[in-house]
Amino acid sequence: MATRAASKRLAKEYAAIRASPPPYITAHPTDSNILEWHYILTGPPQTPYEGGQYWGTLIFPPDYPFKPPSIQMITPSGRFQPSTRLCLSISDFHPKSFNPAWSVATILIGLLSFMTGEEMTTGSVSASREEREGFARRSRWWNSVHGGNRFRNEWEDLHKENLEWLEKQGVDLKTGKSREEVVRARGVQGSTTVVRGREGRWSRAWWVLGAVVGYVLLVRAFELS
Repeated sequence: MATRAASKRLAKEYAAIRASPPPYITAHPTDSNILEWHYILTGPPQTPYEGGQYWGTLIFPPDYPFKPPSIQMITPSGRFQPSTRLCLSISDFHPKSFNPAWSVATILIGLLSFMTGEEMTTGSVSASREEREGFARRSRWWNSVHGGNRFRNEWEDLHKENLEWLEKQGVDLKTGKSREEVVRARGVQGSTTVVRGREGRWSRAWWVLGAVVGYVLLVRAFELS
């Protein structure tokens, strides 16, 4: 249970975030527990995460702000292990380095900054730019399809927006792939089939030619005998 000081502080910070949200960041506490917060980071432009929707949690200790929260990112990103505590100077891995003057907004700005870099830590992963861009494209689908009731309950309006966006983009809810991706994949598969078909025809042609040559040689050998 949160102390009175922690509850007051977090309520004040929630009001501040609602009034003036930091760029690419939104967050709120759950209705039943002010110590449990859910956030959404939107991937900034000119990064592999551009347009991505990254959902995660901050779990604050009862004596916040004198100790930092645990931080997890639930949405697969190619940067962090999903649903894994992250070792950051602003997280509960380093309570002694946490500054009580830091706020929820400060913590999430720091998380977004770390995410767009390449420094490794406990809970981070390596991935190519293409892989991270793929995770970004499927992030809305993943949240609304695989996030389950937890995502839908915490982000009801956002979930509805996601479903409308997915329908507009023609995304298959079973696979998370858009119409363009499916068509592109079929095109590659079709090209492969054509190449294989040509290879097959050439193989058959060589086999027929070999059979004809063999037959001719056999006939000549018979005539000479």
